[in-house]
Amino acid sequence: MDVSQYLEIFIDETKEHLQTLSDQLMILEQEPENMDTINEIFRAAHSLKGMAGTMGYKRMQRLTHDMENVFQEVRSGNMTVKSELVDVLFRGLDALESYLANIMETADEGTEDNEEIINTLNGIADAATGKSGTDAAPSATASSAKPEASKASGARYNEIHITDFEKGTFEKAKAQNENIFGVTVYLQEACILKAARAFLVFKALEELGEVIKAVPDVQDIEDEKFEMDFSLLYFTKENAEAVKAAIENVSEVKEAIVGTYEFEEQAQEEEAKPEQEAAKEEPKTPEAPKASAKPAAAKTAEKPEEAKPAAAKKPAKPAVGRTVRVDIEKLDVLMNLVSELIIAKNSLVSINSSEGDEKSDASFNEQIEYLESVTTNLHESVMKVRMVPIESVVNRFPRMIRDLSKKLNKKMELHMTGEDTELDRTVIDEIGDPLQHLLRNSADHGLEDNEERIALGKEEVGNIYLDAYQDGNNVNIEVRDDGAGINVEKVRNKAIEKGTITAEQAENMSDKEIIDLLFRPSFSTAEKITDVSGRGVGLDVVKTKIEGLGGNIECKSVIGEGSSFIIRLPLTLAIIQALMVELGPEKYAIPLGSIETIEDVLVSDIRYVQTKEVINLRGTVIPLIRLDQILDIEAGSKEVESLTVVIVKKGNKLAGLVVDNLIGQQEIVIKSIGSYINCSKMIGGATVLGDGEIALILEVNALV
Repeated sequence: MDVSQYLEIFIDETKEHLQTLSDQLMILEQEPENMDTINEIFRAAHSLKGMAGTMGYKRMQRLTHDMENVFQEVRSGNMTVKSELVDVLFRGLDALESYLANIMETADEGTEDNEEIINTLNGIADAATGKSGTDAAPSATASSAKPEASKASGARYNEIHITDFEKGTFEKAKAQNENIFGVTVYLQEACILKAARAFLVFKALEELGEVIKAVPDVQDIEDEKFEMDFSLLYFTKENAEAVKAAIENVSEVKEAIVGTYEFEEQAQEEEAKPEQEAAKEEPKTPEAPKASAKPAAAKTAEKPEEAKPAAAKKPAKPAVGRTVRVDIEKLDVLMNLVSELIIAKNSLVSINSSEGDEKSDASFNEQIEYLESVTTNLHESVMKVRMVPIESVVNRFPRMIRDLSKKLNKKMELHMTGEDTELDRTVIDEIGDPLQHLLRNSADHGLEDNEERIALGKEEVGNIYLDAYQDGNNVNIEVRDDGAGINVEKVRNKAIEKGTITAEQAENMSDKEIIDLLFRPSFSTAEKITDVSGRGVGLDVVKTKIEGLGGNIECKSVIGEGSSFIIRLPLTLAIIQALMVELGPEKYAIPLGSIETIEDVLVSDIRYVQTKEVINLRGTVIPLIRLDQILDIEAGSKEVESLTVVIVKKGNKLAGLVVDNLIGQQEIVIKSIGSYINCSKMIGGATVLGDGEIALILEVNALV
């Protein structure tokens, strides 16, 4: 049984359970007696233990088993939840996330045993039940005595018979001083994946010795053709206690009975049977199982190292945008639209084969309109399938703020709204790191120390807000705090000191322009760079990432009241509405979401500010951008009285793009230019037009 095929499912499910643990532990810290939360944590830990055990990740299984034990004591009323317990549980959660990270990279959990966390958890559980080292000794004695005591009633391995051919193998093992054990394994009644548990038992045993024979045979066990128990014969250098412990370490194993197998007595009984009786017995215990028992088990379980290459064939990082969970109703809509598409295609084929008359021409136009309607609906449906709530990204941030509060010794709370706001999956996968940096930035440099807040008359607990909401074809995400705000003068002086701007430039710059300097590469006002964050250290990376997703970011700040970072992102990256324009002989696309208005501007109305062309549009001064000059397109020779200007917006900034002609609005599919062409940041991609011509898509964020 090869479990590597379930790796991606395991990763997705584990992420969900770890997030559940994180969310519920946060609640538990505030409400230590909430039994619903305690039960939820117990269930998540139990599920994780079973999944890890099925996949053969023993370290992960062991840690979740110990976490589960602690919560069993809490559920039983033997202990109460204290802050020390929550802290060690969070450390255990970090360790589980580390295991998952290793599994995502290499399909292996790594070699870290996390003994300190496990010992702490066991110490807490033992203290609750009153156990000690001396208490454990009698149980060990009882355990060693158990196989023999149980032999009469439950040792079904005594029913396994060996043939004369197999007898030689047993004698050879005995000559090599190997222990010959019979093993009967009983699974829990609630066990669902019996074959998986049996596989893990075989895998555990193969690490200590050699499985010789199984009843039922291995193929039947793999096919789950057995009840809740199976037996086997086993050669090993280890003692019975070690074998028993290895088996019972597998989850959902109720009991393992291990005892010495007297093969000589069995062989004598076999010889004493009448010939016809032997003929009846042979089909039940043929030589084939002996040959198949070892290879079948060894095929997937003999060496853990052999299983790794199979898992390694999976993508290195299967969690990044590989899967999307889709409501079945959305798939039904897609199926219906594809059916409509096929009908439209058949109609066009039928019209094409008919004679060219006015009736067929009218039908053709009608089918084209119908086809356009279907493809538009299909586009919207596919977009909905790709949309994922932003909750999948932000739900890990409350835990992060909790840890930062302890690390920085600042009291702070995170308030989130709009977690159900949806974004394209490709955007969701990329937005996590920028948001994390902005939140850490607010916690470290935005909020004042506890004493300083009290002295300023503020609440001791600082507040950080993460708000997401849809705005037309964009999604806005706002990260703000009620801290000290950005000291504009400090930023201005630092910029002059670093040579980013001159003193003369600084005098003419507005506060907003000064704040925008924080997004310059390697610009920082921090006196000391911490491992938490640095306002300015990394903000350029945040800006680059956001603009790479087709969005933009701006910062607002009021000294003494706090700062706000606003991110604007497109709903989807694949298909957009665009305005097609002409520049000389070439065609370009401008994303419709960036366009404010289209104006016809007289050349005589153009003014100059610091040698740059501007227009005064209804009281607003807007700079003009001559696209033909920027894109190096040969300008037309004839003089014109007016210009066609497309007014575009980036945050609060406006700019006028001068174009030659307007073609019209069109739905376009964005195609990446890739790394084959050294493309300017002004070009956001390309699209293929209906006549097969290529049109470049202008990146407004880089132009404004």
